[in-house]
Amino acid sequence: MTLPHLLKTVTQLGSPTVLLAGDFMLDSYIYGDALRISPEAPVQVLKVMDRQYSPGGAASVAADITTLDAHCLCIGVIGDDAEGRRLLELLTQLKADCSALIPLPDRPTISKQRIIGLAQHRHRQQLLRIDDECTLPLTDEQYDRLLEHFQSRLGCSDIVCLQDYNKGLLQPDFCRCLIRAARQAGKKVLIDPPLQPDYSKFTGATLITPNRRETAGAVGFPINTIDDAARAAAKLYDQLQLEAVVITLDKEGAYLRTADIDQHFPTVPRTVYDVTGAGDMMLAALAVTLAAGCDWATALQLANIAAGIEVEKFGVATVSISEIINEIISRSKSKTGKIREDLSVLLKELDIHRRQKEKIVFTNGCFDVLHRGHIEYLRFCRQQGDIVVVGINSDASVRALKGPDRPINNQHDRAAVLAAFEFVDYIVFFDELDPLRLIQQIRPDVLVKGADWAQKGVVGREFVESYGGTVKLAPLVEGKSSTSVINKIRNAQRNTNQQPGDKQK
Repeated sequence: MTLPHLLKTVTQLGSPTVLLAGDFMLDSYIYGDALRISPEAPVQVLKVMDRQYSPGGAASVAADITTLDAHCLCIGVIGDDAEGRRLLELLTQLKADCSALIPLPDRPTISKQRIIGLAQHRHRQQLLRIDDECTLPLTDEQYDRLLEHFQSRLGCSDIVCLQDYNKGLLQPDFCRCLIRAARQAGKKVLIDPPLQPDYSKFTGATLITPNRRETAGAVGFPINTIDDAARAAAKLYDQLQLEAVVITLDKEGAYLRTADIDQHFPTVPRTVYDVTGAGDMMLAALAVTLAAGCDWATALQLANIAAGIEVEKFGVATVSISEIINEIISRSKSKTGKIREDLSVLLKELDIHRRQKEKIVFTNGCFDVLHRGHIEYLRFCRQQGDIVVVGINSDASVRALKGPDRPINNQHDRAAVLAAFEFVDYIVFFDELDPLRLIQQIRPDVLVKGADWAQKGVVGREFVESYGGTVKLAPLVEGKSSTSVINKIRNAQRNTNQQPGDKQK
């Protein structure tokens, strides 16, 4: 799918409801400076600097779902303990529905405590992980309670997710009951499976999303190449009677198998900081996009983007719709650049920025021969908002304003030079003598002109202020202008061309 298609889709996902059952956990992080070696034993001594807590396991998927502006109904168990109460508090803050998370007095909340050492107060390195868990099956009565909660919430759900970490909840019989109930209710069922050789309990689900290692364990051969992934996807697709298989391939993206698609979907190369939580993000993004009505390919491409953003963060981290939108826009700019020949395309992109609550700044000019004054001016523009749009007078417009010997540089050269500045996000041309019509179409939050326009009157001021926008006057760098630079060059050229003995006239 094209980037504009992905951009349009991700802005129209709405707020679907995801019914999520799985192993809910609490992740905790203890950060400390590794200052010295203990006198008691040859081990590092960590001075605790900070403690942080976040949802883990299926709770991480719930956090991802809610951060993608969807609703999440949680089904599972926690301990009747401090960790369970802390996890409930975190999920409630994220607005996840925790009314079907059952606290059990005889079972601890699954928790993973990570000890993180900081070198020079900055560089994070995980030193140790301490797990507290019970992986025994639940009682028949407890499974009955959970199934009742699950069935009662199917009617108000758009899609179902099962996040299995092999911690005792999704035992084969219970897992089959959930899949059967969801399919009878007409709901898609998405599975993130654990590392185990037998996936038969997932038979009849809609989609399964194992990673490279999990896939190898389930199909009995390593996944070293794309061809291996294709063969494995076909085997899982047929054996488990699925509608789709997504095999995640870390830096190589993902492989998708459906009735109509048998394709590798690469991802953009990333600086991977931490792969923890990437599978959770993939499941959540697939659930939200499919629930919103996306086709398989579009859903996977958006999920690929979300998971790619996640691995650039430390620990289990969420990814927002805004981050996905910004990533797509960034990719679009890298392909199309900053120059927009078609104003209608620019207006659609600016509308997306506005939905993200970003402030649009507009300025205009000829920008013929650039100098320090232009750099300071554009830096001032950036300081006034988030997105800077520069309107450039076309060659015909410059000639009409400044005479037949201008511009020195044609409009495409002028735009190319401006596009190199980090302060500028978009560039658009206009043919009129003033930018009023362009300003009326762009409707900037902030209109910027140089301080020399204070007396002349800023074109577009009345219009921008009519809807609550503001006009800012940028300070000038004394003695700097394109005209003065051009005149210096011409004088120097005349002096060079003057013959010896000639009198300067």
